[in-house]
Amino acid sequence: MASLIATDPVVIEAERLRVLRSFDVLDTDPEQAFDDVMLLAARICDAPIGMVSLAVGDRQWFKARDGVDACEIGRASSFSQLAMLQPGVTQVRDAALDPQFADHPLVTGTSGFRFYAGAPLIDDQGLALGALCVFDTRPRPEGLNETQLMTMDVLARQVMALLERRRALRERRRSDEAATAAVEAARLVTEKLAESDARFQAIADSMPQMVWSSRPDGHHDYYNARWYAFTGAAEGSPLGDAWGEMIHPEDQERARTAWRASLSTGEPYEVEYRLLHHTGSYAWTLSRAMPIRNAAGVVTRWFGTGTDIAEMKRLEQAKALLSQELSHRIKNIFAVISALLALSARQYPEAMAFAKAARTRISALARAHEFVRPHTESSRPSLDGTTLHAFLRDLFLPYDDNTNRPRVVISGEDADFDDQAATPVALLFHELATNAAKYGGLSVPEGRVTLTTLRQGDRYVMTWQEGGGPPLLGKPEGTGFGSSLLALSVEGQLGGRLEQTWAPGGLRVFADIPAAALTPRRAAGALPCTGILPPR
Repeated sequence: MASLIATDPVVIEAERLRVLRSFDVLDTDPEQAFDDVMLLAARICDAPIGMVSLAVGDRQWFKARDGVDACEIGRASSFSQLAMLQPGVTQVRDAALDPQFADHPLVTGTSGFRFYAGAPLIDDQGLALGALCVFDTRPRPEGLNETQLMTMDVLARQVMALLERRRALRERRRSDEAATAAVEAARLVTEKLAESDARFQAIADSMPQMVWSSRPDGHHDYYNARWYAFTGAAEGSPLGDAWGEMIHPEDQERARTAWRASLSTGEPYEVEYRLLHHTGSYAWTLSRAMPIRNAAGVVTRWFGTGTDIAEMKRLEQAKALLSQELSHRIKNIFAVISALLALSARQYPEAMAFAKAARTRISALARAHEFVRPHTESSRPSLDGTTLHAFLRDLFLPYDDNTNRPRVVISGEDADFDDQAATPVALLFHELATNAAKYGGLSVPEGRVTLTTLRQGDRYVMTWQEGGGPPLLGKPEGTGFGSSLLALSVEGQLGGRLEQTWAPGGLRVFADIPAAALTPRRAAGALPCTGILPPR
């Protein structure tokens, strides 16, 4: 089959469509995860247009897009068709001069596309499914730099990881539906369990999950064939608490605590833990159980399932690793630039003051990046004792004037702040400050910005006001990456409301958020315990 796929176009197309359908992604609505990857690629490549494009029959369909209205185009004339034919990042530096695309409607029409870069989306059997691509309306003879090329490759693999995760979730949903059907069947025959034992045994043993049941006191008295096959325990061996002894020692107390809580309250049981496999290694498992009640509402039995989620854990770890790899490389760029400035200053003493000021700004940007970049629990920076105002002053250090006076003046009521709120807050104000430095109140020496904060009941209101910059001519046309990022931070992650006013005197941004959004860890700690663990 492998050689046939490599040579026969008809077989290639059939296999491509089969793989895409297995992800359950075709013609679905936009999803934040795909949009984020696409927007990050466009932002790092400094391109106004980005897409995640998939080849579906005679069309090129966009799972994610920014800067274009159409959701698909004809595949035969698409730029991404070219990117799918070769490894690495394909670049068209000036489409108007390229014989293949000079007469393309996207080049000659109102879109005016001139530059293209695309990284192919390759599955584990080497089949090209589409491309992660960016466009620019200006030619770029120099093409992408090394960091941008690396980023496109890394993010293309990230798109594939997201597609694989969709497939794993789809399979999990199917397994869950089968498990629900089995539990429902068991509920209907509980009162006649003795005469229907053979039927239940057949249903349970045909399931891909481990199935178990217990008495109301929690004593396990049944495991299906899948449980014995997974654990390697001999069929007919004593049951009791055998499942608990096979849980990883680090997970046992957490699993037992959740189980005791369910037995006490009658609430459904759900917990993730590592279960001993017959090979001697531990595999991540999702364990769930539902109570069976009699007519009086008394729990008479518990039925549960154990689902192997090792593959899903692997995909989640792969996604986190890719994000951290990209962030690590960006962090290294800050360090390299700072070192180059120090070296140049030693060679040119007259530039010492400039180099020192530039290094100070680069160091501040690097500190801000520490809060914006993806983190594990162990790498997350601590904000113990840090207030919102102190955090923002540190974030705005790169924009201080030559006498170290702040050009973003913060006033009003300060607030407590924790690390879970750091990312959306840093994204919001880093984007505003960057745009102000390019086009607004910080783009000229006499310009200034005021940031006023106010607590109003259970709300926290932040007002960003620019002044002294170039006059504004009204609201910009279209919605770019920056506007999407602001909305994502305030409305999506902080659960607030965002308003922007482009007055002639300067941009005004009004962000009204729940006060609790600044301390989500404290808010989460106040919630009642459900026995269900958050995603790891």
